[in-house]
Amino acid sequence: MSAAAQVRRARREDLPAIVEIEEATFSEAWTPETFASGLQRDDMVVLVATEGEVVAGYAVVVIGDGEAELANLAVSAARRGRGIGEALLGGTLEVLRDRGASCAYLAVRASNERAARLYRRHGFREIGTHAGYYARPREDALVLALEL
Repeated sequence: MSAAAQVRRARREDLPAIVEIEEATFSEAWTPETFASGLQRDDMVVLVATEGEVVAGYAVVVIGDGEAELANLAVSAARRGRGIGEALLGGTLEVLRDRGASCAYLAVRASNERAARLYRRHGFREIGTHAGYYARPREDALVLALEL
């Protein structure tokens, strides 16, 4: 794990870096407005992992009725393989436990073996698939769940 990575709640000034990572990572990127509104919502938590002053990655989780969805987690391509995803996921799970969530769900591209391994290391188990969930490129999603 990256000893220098720190996880904290995202702030408005983090949005340009979050959006840059988002657009470089996902073919169907969230808009800056979506992230900005997420910072204001009570049911959504946006975290960032920083190395020094640099935002290296982020995670978004939506919490409601005792359940949570890890909606997004991404690490800057230049900073992958340094434990930042581990730190973000650990921080996210801590927030979920603090907020009283009993289970968490997520969807991950079937071909994204690196991400799936990360989630499985943290106890997520495959509970199904969504056929054709991703549009560009067209691909199935694995649905993973974790009892907290």
